[in-house]
Order: sequence, then C-alpha cells, then structure tokens
Amino acid sequence: MSNTSTPTELAPARETFLALVAELRPELHRYCSRLVGSAIDGEDVVQDTLAKAFYTLSQSPEVPPLRPWLFRIAHNTAIDFLRRYERRFVTPTAELPDVIDGSDDAHPEVQRAALSTFMALPATQRSAVILKDVLGLSLDDIAAQHGATVQAVKALLVRGRAALSARAQAQAHEPSAWRDRPETTEEERVVLARYVALFNQRDWDGVRSMLDEEVRLDLVAKSQRQGKAVGLYYTNYAKEPDVRLVLGLAEGRVVLGVFRGDATSPASIILVETAGAKVALVRDFRYVPYLASALEFTPL
Repeated sequence: MSNTSTPTELAPARETFLALVAELRPELHRYCSRLVGSAIDGEDVVQDTLAKAFYTLSQSPEVPPLRPWLFRIAHNTAIDFLRRYERRFVTPTAELPDVIDGSDDAHPEVQRAALSTFMALPATQRSAVILKDVLGLSLDDIAAQHGATVQAVKALLVRGRAALSARAQAQAHEPSAWRDRPETTEEERVVLARYVALFNQRDWDGVRSMLDEEVRLDLVAKSQRQGKAVGLYYTNYAKEPDVRLVLGLAEGRVVLGVFRGDATSPASIILVETAGAKVALVRDFRYVPYLASALEFTPL
C-alpha cells in the first residue's frame, strides 16, 4: 500500500485487512480483555490494535507474520491503556513492561476466572497465563512471544497461576466491584429508559426525536456516522420485529442489551451517552457478538 493513498483509496484495503484478521479477533479480545480487566475496554484495545496494525501495513510493503505481530501490538496497546486509565486494582504502571519481553496443560479454573481477577497479576505473569490457559498457545510460542526461555515461561505460569487462584478465592467472599459502582446518574437512566421504551414500541420517529443534532454513531468494527445520517441507522432494526432492548448493568456500566426472540441473554450490547434529555452517542457492538458472551448482563 502506498503511503500517499487517500482515505477513499484505502477503504478497500481496510476491508481486506479486516477480513484477514476476522478469525483472530475473538482471540485478541480474550487476551486484551483479561489484560485490562474489562470486556468492553478490551474491545476498545482491539480496535486500537487493528487501527495501528493497518496504519503500519499501509506504510510498508512487507507483511510480518500476522498472529505474533498482532498480539505484540495488542499487548503494548493494552499497557498504554492501563497507563492512561489506571483503576484502583491495576498493577502500578512502573511494573508494566513496554513490550512483552508449571505444567504444560491449561488450567480450566483460569479460563473461568473473572476478568478483574487477572488484574492481581504483574503484566508478564498475566500475559503468560492468558496465552497458555485462555488461548491455548504452546510453551514454545509463548516463549517466542515474550522473548524468553521455555523455563522462564514455566516459572511465570507457576507464579501466575498460584496468585490467580489465591485472588479468586479471596474475591469469592467480596462484593462485586462492578455492581457497586454504576457510572450513570438517575437523570441519565431516565433518558435511557425512555429511549428503550420508544425503541421497543417501534416508535422510530420518537427515537429519532431524542437524538442530539450532533449525535454520533459508532457501529463498532463497521462504520461511523454523525448528525442526520444517524437516523438511517434504525432502518435495519425496524426490519427485525423480534428485537427488543433491555436496560441493564454490565461491568458497572448501564448498557442496553439487544435481545432477539425468546433469548434469555443479549446477542449484543449498545452503549448510549446522553447530553441532557438528548442522545449524544450510540455505540452499537452488533458486529462484535463475542463481546456480549464475555459479559455478565444484569437487567435493571
């Protein structure tokens, strides 16, 4: 790809790139979400990772080995994310490396661990445990990813698994940190509840009347719109009579779960930001269905 290409000329190349990495996206998300302790933030890291990767490819005629290269970018992007948005349970940034510098069998209890539990581990242990026990990479592959020996990886796994197990047992007796800190006000919930009610009544004119003049739409992994063009977004939902929205909590955030038919769990989620009584931003994750399956959704 030429570094003088225009955005219009790059669009087909971007579509080709996204198709190329489509099978890797769920794995990248599992890795990133456990590194940052959040499935929603993990998807943001995946988006940034793919944007960085595509930009690099657009400036270079050579394509590196895709899988290890993408995971290195994802790791460093996640570390940058943690440095910008430290939470109280995040390892201090001084302990986080700039790059990714036991037994051979994956541990099933690690695969079931809550996302926030992984944050108890230093970044190198966290990365090794995720790559082995969540993604199923071999010790040799992990060693190559970390730039370390197999013996060093085994040591990381032993320490990481032990710390993860201890943290999981401690968390079993603690209240959920996510549910204790919702991030929306009561006024915002009223606006969201009205949005959901109008959507479920199929009152599309009513829904559009709630949109701010400068409303932004992010169809994650697909496209973006702003202003009046956002109104067209509801056309596809209007063709799906069995779709309904449910207001709920996920990771301490108020989200909209998208349910189809008699399903008891959401097929996808939508994040909505408000400005007064208007909707200022809609982030629809319908094109990244693996996100909903990674979340614990609690109806309000």
